[in-house]
Amino acid sequence: MSGTDTSLSPRNPDEPVRLTRIYTGGGDRGETSLGDGSRVPKLDPRIRAYGGVDELNATIGLVLAADAPEAMQTLLERIQNELFDLGADLSVPAEVEGRLRVEQSQIDRLERACDEWNEDLPELKSFVLPGGSELAARLHVARTVCRRVEREALAAAQEVELNRLALVYLNRLSDLLFILARAANAGEDEPLWKPGASR
Repeated sequence: MSGTDTSLSPRNPDEPVRLTRIYTGGGDRGETSLGDGSRVPKLDPRIRAYGGVDELNATIGLVLAADAPEAMQTLLERIQNELFDLGADLSVPAEVEGRLRVEQSQIDRLERACDEWNEDLPELKSFVLPGGSELAARLHVARTVCRRVEREALAAAQEVELNRLALVYLNRLSDLLFILARAANAGEDEPLWKPGASR
């Protein structure tokens, strides 16, 4: 990462990354560094993929700014941290060993969260329109961003080797964001698609 100070002693795994400078000028000619230090064009598909993950993370930050219930806030804050893990995974070539990678346990937690939040929701009888409460609308925006980021990561995986679990994580996260959007509208009339209603 740009601005990371590697000259200091190794940090404790629980200690945040130390950034000494935010701008370096190293990318002024359209190149940037991957997580292993190798230089690539900023149009490299991996850069697009983990740049999308950064955008997704910022979108979830907007969700959290809408006063989500405490249980949802705790879940989304954990996911924000995991998205940094995922970005770190995508930024380091797959052949580099001993680096931070998305693991199956993180996907398992997403699946449990899907089941828990979906358990009390009414059965779907039509496609849900992205809206309702402000919280639900922001969650739907996060869901669509997540779907796009998944496509960007899949496109990158066509050109370079990526951790397959990173792609699975994004797929499962988009499912969870959809469920959370429905939960945010629980107790109110859910906006549903009515095919041809405007004809």
